[in-house]
Amino acid sequence: MRSMQRCLLVLALLVPFAAGAAQTNDDVLAHGMRDGRAPAWAIAVPSPAGWTRDCCMYAKAIGVDAVLYQGEWTGKPERVMVLNVWPRKLATLADELAADRKQYLQRDEAGKVTAIRIHNPHMPCRGVVYEGSDRIDDAVVFCDPGAASGIRLSWSMSFADGDATQRALLDAFMQVATDARYLRYVAPPAAKKP
Repeated sequence: MRSMQRCLLVLALLVPFAAGAAQTNDDVLAHGMRDGRAPAWAIAVPSPAGWTRDCCMYAKAIGVDAVLYQGEWTGKPERVMVLNVWPRKLATLADELAADRKQYLQRDEAGKVTAIRIHNPHMPCRGVVYEGSDRIDDAVVFCDPGAASGIRLSWSMSFADGDATQRALLDAFMQVATDARYLRYVAPPAAKKP
């Protein structure tokens, strides 16, 4: 796992220079309607090359807002980037991360936690890698689009410790976490009936 920590450090230093996503609205991955005080929202991000976007079939089936995956959908959680969006309840992004960390360590007392730096130019984000005693590792990034959005979001991805494609997976994950943007969602006009 030390190789992953070194890889994450290198990625944290390189990500600000690798970012450069198109700033158009045609890369909306998922959206949600108004929920209480939270206005309708959209999360936009370009897909890494070779990754499939899904917000409406597999994502809904597993109860998340969107997924990015490679190849055929297997239903297994490894190597799948998951987007979750929820109404903001905790006071700060640090509180979100602390609550998640506490919950993880309650489930896996032998698990290890390593913070990762995320340089998303669109919103503050904080990340962590959980090294599970089950030899499954999880990269998780929490982002805060601001109080006016009424939401917080997270990206996560699981992979087997020692996965031969770990470097490429982490590169793609960091690209998504860095390039993701919050937008206020405006529903397209309804088609007029003839």
